[in-house]
Amino acid sequence: MEVKKMNPSLLTSAFVLDLLMGDPLWLPHPVRLIGSGIAGLEKILRRVAVSRVGEKGAGLILTITIVSTAFGCTWLTIAVGRFIHPYLEAFLIVYFSYACLATKSLGDAANGVSEALENTALPLARQRLSHIVSRETNDLSEEAMIRATVETVAENTSDGVVAPLFYLALGGPALAMAYKAVNTLDSMVGYRTPQYRHFGWASARMDDWANYFPARITGFLVALSAALFFQGGRQALKIMQRDGRKHDSPNAGIPEAATAGALDIQLGGPSTYKGVLKEKPWLGDAGQKLENRHIQNSIHLMQSTGVLMGLCAVIALVILEVAQ
Repeated sequence: MEVKKMNPSLLTSAFVLDLLMGDPLWLPHPVRLIGSGIAGLEKILRRVAVSRVGEKGAGLILTITIVSTAFGCTWLTIAVGRFIHPYLEAFLIVYFSYACLATKSLGDAANGVSEALENTALPLARQRLSHIVSRETNDLSEEAMIRATVETVAENTSDGVVAPLFYLALGGPALAMAYKAVNTLDSMVGYRTPQYRHFGWASARMDDWANYFPARITGFLVALSAALFFQGGRQALKIMQRDGRKHDSPNAGIPEAATAGALDIQLGGPSTYKGVLKEKPWLGDAGQKLENRHIQNSIHLMQSTGVLMGLCAVIALVILEVAQ
């Protein structure tokens, strides 16, 4: 069955819907289903993975199964919608595309931490922060929480906004949902801890490949946004080029370094993940002391970067339509 291709109006509708609605808990969300599928299949595969080689093989099976299922189920659902009625197909395309985006939900989550800090409710801020970062938050100071929040906003500007828009424009909602499966796999099993070093290697590597171009697009769009709204575009480019490759991830350091330069702050440093202290490199110069306003500035930077990427994606789709 042929499936309608992504077009400018459908992508615009999905992006606007994300900006308005975010991720309400009452609405069924495919990524939550993907997460449940990962957890369930991991339990099954670990029963047979008893050696290092076995864990690597099981991790590869997990990655291929989850990603192909996410792609196939999305494509098939839209195809069935087309068979029933073209309007249902269009609705499903917009719904799955909207579900891949996280602009408003990311901003809301960061705002929750910011509001708790504003009211000096540090325990509440730590609790809210623990929902959006993988590091341990129980003993973080106010400054460390601000740094962690800005970092996750910066990294997820790529993972939750730019990359989904990139894959939506490139291959539609099925490809974008496959990307979300890769990203969810990495966030759940792609760690270098003893538990996941071998089991999560395939998920981590695929996430590195999937985010290579989006991360670099994000870095340049962050710099452009900084030039337009924060007067820090040149510094964002400088820090991105200088510090972007210091991170042990080939991708995460690019948007984080660009954000550090745009806001004239320093990100990175030691953090604890699942009981393991990780000495992360410092990104950026220690220009300004980290304050709550930097969380708000990072949210505004993320939103403006998302709008720029949305415009780029829509323009690319318009050009493709005209060329055909």
